[in-house]
Amino acid sequence: MENAQHPLFYGILMLVAGLGIPIFAALNGELGTKLQNPALAATVSLTVGVIASLIFLASLGSIHELKLVSNAPVYSYFGGLFVIFYILSITWVAPKFGVGNAVAFVLLGQLLSMTIIDHYGLLGALQNEISLKRIIGLSFMAIGVFLAVRP
Repeated sequence: MENAQHPLFYGILMLVAGLGIPIFAALNGELGTKLQNPALAATVSLTVGVIASLIFLASLGSIHELKLVSNAPVYSYFGGLFVIFYILSITWVAPKFGVGNAVAFVLLGQLLSMTIIDHYGLLGALQNEISLKRIIGLSFMAIGVFLAVRP
């Protein structure tokens, strides 16, 4: 598992995770449309996710480590609110706006948020100050997002 600590491994893992975001948007958008209820579709997705997460935790032999209280800051427990907001909004918007358009603007939001979080080292993140090189790269990415959503 030594390779699991290599930056290339992290990059590939996150690339694969990113591949799943539009797939999730399409699947959940379709589910929300078929159920005629985006909130119900979000609940189904989250339930499946919780079950999968518990199975994964059990497969690691870590299920006994489940605790409701720890030394983590209180705000760290609210990440799920961002997940549910994403799920509800992508489930509702993607069928009306298009999966590509919806995910492209999610990406733009991620770029803005990650830049601020990294620059200031917010929420326990590693600090990575904004440089001219990074601003240029982010600008190209933002331009790419806008070009990707234009007909």
